[in-house]
Amino acid sequence: MSYEFLVASAIGVLVAGGIYLALRARTFQVVLGLTLISHAVNLFLFASGRLELGRPPIWDKTVSEYTDPLPQALVLTAIVITFGMTAFVVILSLRSFLETGSDHVDGDTVPCDAQDGLAEDEEP
Repeated sequence: MSYEFLVASAIGVLVAGGIYLALRARTFQVVLGLTLISHAVNLFLFASGRLELGRPPIWDKTVSEYTDPLPQALVLTAIVITFGMTAFVVILSLRSFLETGSDHVDGDTVPCDAQDGLAEDEEP
């Protein structure tokens, strides 16, 4: 079985899920969508260096063939940047929720749904 097809399918599923969540109207779902898209980009960068099994990532005297270490370095850098970006966006969304009382991304103040657990109990 081809590993490229498996990785390409995983990238496609992550991008589709990320786009779906990023288009939602709630900040937490948007943050999760952006995180899924960044994971898909990391997989794409990693796969761009050709998927080779059993080869070292750096040159070795005993092995004549090795994989390209540049995509691995790019993915490590992207993971650090993604972590910082996600932490920053989570703090921004939390502050926005605390100041406006709503977690909708369009800025409208919408009463919380009963399913969120944040709605005030109204008596008829």
